[in-house]
Amino acid sequence: YPLGLLCRVFDVSRSGFYAAVERPPSRRAQDDQRLKVAIKAAHVQTRETYGPLRLQPELVSQGFDTGRDRIVRLRQELGLRCKQKRKFKATTNSRHAFPVAENLLNQTFAPTRP
Repeated sequence: YPLGLLCRVFDVSRSGFYAAVERPPSRRAQDDQRLKVAIKAAHVQTRETYGPLRLQPELVSQGFDTGRDRIVRLRQELGLRCKQKRKFKATTNSRHAFPVAENLLNQTFAPTRP
């Protein structure tokens, strides 16, 4: 779309648009970039297992003064997610050709009544 049309739709002057484009990044944006690098490094270092709760003290110890919500936002921007721990691992293999143990106690598992 033409720039004039976009400026009119968003109610921004052309000079205001170009001023915003030419403006250097803010201090917060620069800090976010440095923090993103540290978050990526910590993510790899912790084998992708640390979430924001455990990552925040780690970053504070490295000298970054940041809160959990900011870490959550930057991790979402980076697309980083923790590896989830498996809830259950089946250890019994019932599909085998081994013989089944004899019923030495002569237990009957057919109830005569409910």
